[in-house]
Formats: sequence, structure tokens, C-alpha cells
Amino acid sequence: MRILVLLLVTTAAVAQNQASPPAAGSGFVGSNVCKTCHADVWMNFYKNPHYKSIASGKEPEEKTGCEGCHGPAQKHVEARGGKTTIPRAFSLMQPKQALDTCLGCHARDLARANIQRSEHTQNGVACTSCHSVHHSPTPKYLLAKKQNELCYSCHATVRAQFSMPSRHRVNEGFMQCSDCHNPHGSFDATWKMGQKPRMMEQALNAESPCLKCHMDKRGPFVYEHPPVRVEGCETCHNPHGSMNAKLLRRPVVFTVCLECHNGASDFGTRNNGVDLQSSKHNMLDPKFQKCTTCHVAIHGSNADAYFLR
Repeated sequence: MRILVLLLVTTAAVAQNQASPPAAGSGFVGSNVCKTCHADVWMNFYKNPHYKSIASGKEPEEKTGCEGCHGPAQKHVEARGGKTTIPRAFSLMQPKQALDTCLGCHARDLARANIQRSEHTQNGVACTSCHSVHHSPTPKYLLAKKQNELCYSCHATVRAQFSMPSRHRVNEGFMQCSDCHNPHGSFDATWKMGQKPRMMEQALNAESPCLKCHMDKRGPFVYEHPPVRVEGCETCHNPHGSMNAKLLRRPVVFTVCLECHNGASDFGTRNNGVDLQSSKHNMLDPKFQKCTTCHVAIHGSNADAYFLR
């Protein structure tokens, strides 16, 4: 009984907040007026995270409910509707206008505010290109579609890679694009020698997001494999999918290694060269063609400079 009374009091308080009249002459009419015509939106609006602007009763009228996004609606009501009579009709906006409107509230979140320098914004992708505020079919983030399908609508080549034999299990629902990528833009990374990655989500201490799952590859190791630490996992692996085992860029292991380790042994050079034909490394002999049979700790070792263990 006590819970029921509390619920009724809370509901009454919310209703009172909703019904509180806007200041005269401000041009704001309140969300209750909007639901007269837009009942289909209003009926489900309580499920929307933007509803908290109404439920709290603490926000100023220019940031409350429908008018928090669309602007004062008095002229819209007097004209009995029409997109051109509402100050901010998102379907008529340019991407920059939509972005600035959303950032009016979301700029407080640094991860979202960073979208202004992202590749999405630079290529004319607006917030409303990915998010459906009123009719989202997804349980989180108000996405316009299921996340992987939404990303595939622009990134068709990535869709193809996720259909390859060796792949990350995005299509199976095991993980999502946003586990590795930040669609609102990444901050400067410390890997890949300063080359800016494509909106990569950071893990741990600004490191590659691969390490969120592949923790055993992180280190630090006494003997680092430079490409892993400096250039990143993509030096040897295709991150989305590959025709080769373990997402490798080449079908045979030694051909991956020989991209760097080629020519005569000269430990004063960048390549740390490997003799192509010698008693230790005869690349024509199949038993030497899988380097990781001996160099088992290829991502880094605490015991051996040649990654033998």
C-alpha cells in the first residue's frame, strides 16, 4: 500500500511539472500541447531517455520535452502545423545544424562532443543519420537500425569482410562495431606511430581496443615485438575478417614475417634480417615455413629476445 501511495504521489508530481504553464510571451507552449496532434510520439515518449527533461521538472523550458529539441512551438500551433513553422525541424536541417542542436545538451559528454572532429562529421553524417529519436527499434542509444546493419549501410566493404571464414563475430551478435570503434570520434592514439586510426575506441591506457579482449597480448614485455607495440595489430592481421586463419593478412605464416624479416642477418638494421637459406632458416623447407612453431611468443616475451618462449 505504501509503495502504491508513493507511486501515485510521484505520478501526480510529474503531471504537475508537465502541466505547469510556460512563461507568458516566451513562445513556449509545453509538451502537453504537442501531444494533441503528435499522440503517436507522445504515447511512447516516456520510454525515451529525453523524457527525463520532463520528469525531473528542473530543466528550463528551452530544454524541456519536445520544445527542448524543436524550439518554441507557439507559431507552429497557431499555424495548425507545418514543418516550416517549427523553429527546428530536423528533416529540413543541414547536418551541421542538427549536430549543433544535439550538442546543445550533449556537449557536456566529452565522448560525444568529440564528434565535431570525427570522420563522420567531416563527411556530412549528421546525428539523425544514425539515430531515430522518436521511433528507434533498438533498446539502447536510439539507433535507427540494429547497430551492425546501421554501420553496413555505409560501410559495405566491411560487411563483406565479416562474411569471410576467419572473422570477428559481429554478425553473430557476440560483439558490436562500437566495441572497437567510437562513432563519435576517437582521441589521439599512442600506437601506429602517430598515424590516426579510424575512430578507434581506446582501451586501458590509450592502447589498441584489441587489448580489451586479448589481454594476454598486452605486456609490458621485457622483449617487445616492435610492430605490436608501435604499429599495432593491423601490421599482421585484418581486424574485420580474412580468408586466412587467425585473421592474418597472408595465407602462409612465414610470408607475413618476411615482410619485415628479409635479407641477410644484420642486427644493425630495422629488419633484423633472416637468412632465406641457411642451416637455421631454410625457407624452402616446409618445416621452417611456420615461424611460430619455434617463435611461440611472437607478440612479446619476458624470457627470450627471439620470442622462443
